[in-house]
Order: sequence, then structure tokens, then C-alpha cells
Amino acid sequence: MRTLKLALPAAILTAGFLVCNISSYGKPAYAAKEKKQCVFCHEKADPTHKDVMAKNLNDAGKYYAAHDHSLDGYKGK
Repeated sequence: MRTLKLALPAAILTAGFLVCNISSYGKPAYAAKEKKQCVFCHEKADPTHKDVMAKNLNDAGKYYAAHDHSLDGYKGK
């Protein structure tokens, strides 16, 4: 019984951390698709603050958002 009292909350806590970590980051699929790092499209690389990251787009990030999430045709500085 004592083992269940410790194991059950530990399992719930671990599952919660896994779920939160997976959904807390921006769009790693975009970075993998374009083979670029976050700082290519964002001024400030802080994936823990999604609202800050969404507002800090540089020219590449704005182009990416405006062109159906594609960097095709983008000419950087």
C-alpha cells in the first residue's frame, strides 16, 4: 500500500511533466522542416515564453508567416 501511495503520484507527476514539455515549445517541426534554428526567424530565442517569441519576429519570420510557412523565395540581407 505504501508503494502505491508513492508510485501513483510520482507517475502522475512524471506524465504531467512529459505532456507540458511536449506542448510548451513553439513549433520545432518548422525548424526541422526548414533546417534553421529559432534565431533565424526570431529576435529573441526564448521558447518558454510563446507570446514573446511570437511578437519578436525578424524579417525572415514575418516572411515565413506571410507565405504559408515557407521560406521559398526569401532573400535575406
